[in-house]
Amino acid sequence: MQIKDYQVVLLGVMIALGCVFSTYILSKSIIEFQKLQTQTIRVTGSASQNVTSDSSSWVINLRTRTATLKDGYAKLNSDSKKIKEFLLANGIEEKNISFSSIGSYENYKRTVNGNTTNEVESYTVYQGVTVKSNETAKLTELSKKTDELINQDINMNAENVQYYVSNLDDIKVKMVGEAAKNAKQRAQSMVKGTNGHIGAMNSAKMGVFQIVPVDSTEVSDYGYNDTSAIEKKVVATVSATFTVK
Repeated sequence: MQIKDYQVVLLGVMIALGCVFSTYILSKSIIEFQKLQTQTIRVTGSASQNVTSDSSSWVINLRTRTATLKDGYAKLNSDSKKIKEFLLANGIEEKNISFSSIGSYENYKRTVNGNTTNEVESYTVYQGVTVKSNETAKLTELSKKTDELINQDINMNAENVQYYVSNLDDIKVKMVGEAAKNAKQRAQSMVKGTNGHIGAMNSAKMGVFQIVPVDSTEVSDYGYNDTSAIEKKVVATVSATFTVK
């Protein structure tokens, strides 16, 4: 079968037209893709929830200074027993009371010029007591009665009660979802005036959590985790990018 000249020409024209049409379709697709990439909006959504602490911890530091190490251990053991009796008498269960190991160090004499010598003058013996309770109000009130221990000649330093939320991880998951929803609502509000519409979420980045007292506005770039207040506020943020149609 012989191919005539006009058939060759026609085939060439068809191929050329096909190339032009393919180039047009490809170019249009690239333009639409670039347009899709550039027509985006980035917003930050937030969500917060007030929570009540359901567990607490209180640390009492015992310390005594005596002429001999033996006397120091004896005094600390006596003070530890008094502490335990005090806690049990005020409704703390024994399983929620823990004593750290006893530590000690030497105190050296000084010269009249204030220089330290190699001669031991006394010994300092110390121990920590940790009290835990799910009854935060009870432990709070108990921490205000340290004068009863001091009146028993116990040399101690009581720290502030620390308050915690046991299901904080579950709350964080919930807050992230609500923060993402808030981000979309903000994006929709921003483009509403231009008759635009929000499309798919292109990306999302979770911010740090701020756990602060209810009335606090304190924030930190690394996140804030307050343990000083029974009533807390958990704040979550999500930075998201949406396509604008």
